[in-house]
Amino acid sequence: MFYGLNNFVKKILPKGLFYRSLIIVVTPIILLQIIITTVFFDSLWIKTNKGMTRSLVSEIKTFLDEYKSKKENKQAILDLYNENYDFVVRFKENKIFPEEIPERWFSPMDRSLRRELKSAFPNDYWFDTTSYKEVVYLKIRYKNGFLQIFFPKSKIAPSSARIFALWITLPGLLLIMIAIVFLKNQTRPIVSLAKAAEKFGKGELITGFRPSGAKEIRQAAYEFDRMRKRITIHLNQRSEMLSGISHDLRTPLTRLKLQLAMIKQPDVAKKMGDDVEEMERMLNDYLEFASQQKKEETEIVKINNIINNVASKYDSNKITLELDDNYEIHLRSNAIKRCLANLIDNGLAYGKKVKILTKKSTNNLLIMIDDDGPGIPESEYQNVMKPFYRIDKSRGQNKSGVGLGLSIANDIIRNHGGNILFEKSPLNGLRVKVFLPF
Repeated sequence: MFYGLNNFVKKILPKGLFYRSLIIVVTPIILLQIIITTVFFDSLWIKTNKGMTRSLVSEIKTFLDEYKSKKENKQAILDLYNENYDFVVRFKENKIFPEEIPERWFSPMDRSLRRELKSAFPNDYWFDTTSYKEVVYLKIRYKNGFLQIFFPKSKIAPSSARIFALWITLPGLLLIMIAIVFLKNQTRPIVSLAKAAEKFGKGELITGFRPSGAKEIRQAAYEFDRMRKRITIHLNQRSEMLSGISHDLRTPLTRLKLQLAMIKQPDVAKKMGDDVEEMERMLNDYLEFASQQKKEETEIVKINNIINNVASKYDSNKITLELDDNYEIHLRSNAIKRCLANLIDNGLAYGKKVKILTKKSTNNLLIMIDDDGPGIPESEYQNVMKPFYRIDKSRGQNKSGVGLGLSIANDIIRNHGGNILFEKSPLNGLRVKVFLPF
């Protein structure tokens, strides 16, 4: 039971830290106002209203007794009460007395007036508190007609209720506004830290971030900034080392090509030349793997424009496009172009045709790349994402790469906060599903 209640509370509670903190601050203020209001109505307003209503009914009863006792000159009594008691009293002779009384049980004023009139004039009264804004309309049965009485509501409703409501509402609203401003200032550093962590996780350049806020938040932000700098230095060192090694190997390869050009045995020169070209292709892959770590600013681009730009570099007979609307999305265009090119190259290397589709979901933009090649075994889906990994079976016969194409594409998409999945293609080859946050 408690587990179910706990889950229900978690579902209805807001997810953000600011709104949860606001509930913690505002709830006691509202509860305190409710308690004070309840006590006020019970101990002051209702009792005061009851006393004023009883006094009013006593005045009316006194007037009616005096009116009945007078045999002559009854109009003088009416004029006297109209002048001195803030009443408007008239005798309506030969008028039908209404039987039904409009009841408002939720109104304390009506309940109190009904209770006092019932004890003084059983079944001989009728009143209306809603037809007039500031006046109560009362009828008392008398002989073959009734006495029509108008009196102000202030005679039975204390005016302090409005003042009390004003004084209890305005300070409460003021406290809530102060709490909102204070909580905004306290949660802003946490939000900034979360956004910086999200940007860093996507590989974006972080600018303008500095620790702020409470001591604990500043410490967390400072440690995150130190960690970010250490990771950035490590990635740069790795990329520079790989790039440096690849560049250094180009010099001996160039010398080898010059020496091969002077060999007089064409068969030997051709075989050795093929090996040198393969090494150059491997070095190009290494350099591409290292260069994709370089920082590039994100920008708002139209995804269809990028896909069309990449597809235009291939034979149109081999590429089929089925694109959805031209959605705008935040990304690093050069990196996405490199990713799509790697995936298309991979599809054309093992198949004859590639089909590209786009589709929008709730939070992601989905790009699907299908080929009609031999596909990849399901057990190898995770392994092909690893750098330098190659399958020895259906897709391993091609010797033009070193196993970095899919790894580079996966790194680019993950740096954008997305994901890559594999599945069987409708073309009986491999389908690559690229998810980009939208």
